[in-house]
Amino acid sequence: MAVFFSARGKENGDSIPHGITMLSHAAKRHPLKGASMSDLIAAIATGSIATAIGIVRVSGDGCFAACDRVFRPRNGVPFAQQPSHKMVFGEMLDGSGAVIDQGLAVRFGGGHSYTGEDSAEFHCHGSPVVLHTLLPALFAAGARQAQAGEFTKRAFLNGKMDLTEAEAVIDLIDAQSAAAAKNAAAQLDGGLRRRLEPVQEALIDITSRFYAVVDYPDEDIEDIQPQQIRSSLQIAADTLSALLDTAQRGRVLKNGVRTAIVGLPNAGKSSLLNALAGYDRAIVTDIPGTTRDTVEETVTCGGTLLRLIDTAGIRDTADAVEQLGVERSRKAAETADLVIAVADGSKTPMTVDEDILALAAKAPHWILAVSKDDLNPAVKTAVWQLPKGLREPDALVSFNSVAPGGLDALVDAIQDCFPAGAPAEAGSLLTNARQESAVRRSLEAVRRALSALDSGLTPDAVLTDAEEALESIGELTGRTAKEEIVGAVFSRFCVGK
Repeated sequence: MAVFFSARGKENGDSIPHGITMLSHAAKRHPLKGASMSDLIAAIATGSIATAIGIVRVSGDGCFAACDRVFRPRNGVPFAQQPSHKMVFGEMLDGSGAVIDQGLAVRFGGGHSYTGEDSAEFHCHGSPVVLHTLLPALFAAGARQAQAGEFTKRAFLNGKMDLTEAEAVIDLIDAQSAAAAKNAAAQLDGGLRRRLEPVQEALIDITSRFYAVVDYPDEDIEDIQPQQIRSSLQIAADTLSALLDTAQRGRVLKNGVRTAIVGLPNAGKSSLLNALAGYDRAIVTDIPGTTRDTVEETVTCGGTLLRLIDTAGIRDTADAVEQLGVERSRKAAETADLVIAVADGSKTPMTVDEDILALAAKAPHWILAVSKDDLNPAVKTAVWQLPKGLREPDALVSFNSVAPGGLDALVDAIQDCFPAGAPAEAGSLLTNARQESAVRRSLEAVRRALSALDSGLTPDAVLTDAEEALESIGELTGRTAKEEIVGAVFSRFCVGK
């Protein structure tokens, strides 16, 4: 796992005062790791409700000695001498030595554990009573309660993963679609880190060769030529730019698409929400104005996660309550990533309010969807004349909420608005604002370096921007991230992970 750090290092037996060296992420403890991050911790990893299997995790100094006090292996071998990564059957004991439960335990040697420390897990019956009896027994043996995300934080600080991989752990836990889980799993496997490695190598080539020439003027070291600098910077700029372009897809994959369904009363909005949700989420009647407030539901639509908002029918009304619903409808459309403008296809002539169309057209994506095509098949081939000056919709489709396949055209149109991207991109999408900001700042620094080079400035001006770009990448991977950034990442974790 390649990362970088600024330090005095050795190359060919010589000291390089300012060299930036590539090395294994696991080869060096993170500078933020303090003494308190090696003491013994324990936590329940499977929540507080009754389950078939419950797991208690332990990690840190003195782990195996503590485990010997709370676990009695049936094979008679002390816990510390059990083979690593092998389940062993035995009894879990409370603080007085009484048997709590029978189950399995596994020992992980420090160099090959999740946290990078001596660690263990106890797999017992998932009764909260059993778990909450075993945990105090571990506290009595010298452990303390683990903080939220502390096991993964130790893995990061001990060089077992970088910060993007740590973020992938919580993304995998929070994934609400198969595509989001796949991307998180690939990022946990280093997908994003591998996209950044060519950038690091290009920038390190520039900075290290520059410092070598400056620090060793008497040595026969070839000056780095401007064309070589430009080539390295261009590689970095192209890669970072392509990576930044994934941010929108990453946000959609992780958070879903905020989707507002708008239209006149009785256009078929609530029926569409119910059909997409697969159950009667919203009340549907023939009475105009039935929906008085926004109704929200999260659904997976052809692989795309939609955060649907069924809105009150938009119309002028003297009803004060309905008017509040109309105002909320407008606000929902104004903040949506996708607006589906529903027109009633059962009526002749087919009309939709121009104000609604104009509102929908302001969204980043919008679809004009004609409902009830089972009642009026002519709408499938009808030609719509949109108001002049109105931005064309991403798609114009008809649908119905009752017949088999009635939503197929609409689902296809939604997928076209939010393409999944190439399979090779899995794991290399920017999925949060922290990652996007770091890549953007790195790209801006690289572009400044290219501009400085084109302007004929001295190499040290180019070097300053190249180092700033490296610093931003280090913040992304966590190598140079400040403590508050690391803390913010792990604040999203639950206890036991």
